Amino acid sequence: MLDILSAIEMQVNAGEAVAILGPSGSGKSTLLGLLAGLDQPTAGRVSLLGQDLGVMDEDARAALRAGRVGFVFQSFQLLPGMSALENVALPLQIARNSGARAQAERLLQEVGLAERLSHQPRQLSGGEQQRVALARAFAGDPDVLFADEPTGNLDADSGQRIIDLLFGLRDRVGSTLLLVTHDQQLAKRCDRILRISGGRLQEAS
Repeated sequence: MLDILSAIEMQVNAGEAVAILGPSGSGKSTLLGLLAGLDQPTAGRVSLLGQDLGVMDEDARAALRAGRVGFVFQSFQLLPGMSALENVALPLQIARNSGARAQAERLLQEVGLAERLSHQPRQLSGGEQQRVALARAFAGDPDVLFADEPTGNLDADSGQRIIDLLFGLRDRVGSTLLLVTHDQQLAKRCDRILRISGGRLQEAS
């Protein structure tokens, strides 16, 4: 059996921004998936928002994340048949949040997409798609945000805009941020940097 991660021990405090740095294939995304409860470890214990994920089934983990946890992925993960507004409103509607569409519209205005509400993902640039994904991630003011290489598919200018928006939204909402990246400049925006190598994690000096 292949050990992707080994002897990982970490704690992230509420409101903290933590970057996890490492080369491709080092286990960064695997670690993020474990911390978010999207994957289950073969050994060890993972707690999210004070809850032990190991004693919860998949439905319970999903219920814990609903409305309290946001995600931003490198590949955007927008629903292709929905408009930007519908993509952002959907998690709010699932969480039975009243005024979902109005809140989604405000978030899209905040990320500079007031003129793109009715556009579907195929009609948007990569940078615009990631701004929709950011608005969706912050819908409901999540306690925790997981970001996996959020600028990985973008050019330098679009990537910088996403970084500025990400940290601006995070500062406004007060979310705890766990950010996986190989970008040193992006990592430096965080409170702490952890490096992963050979499946092991250590604090950056």
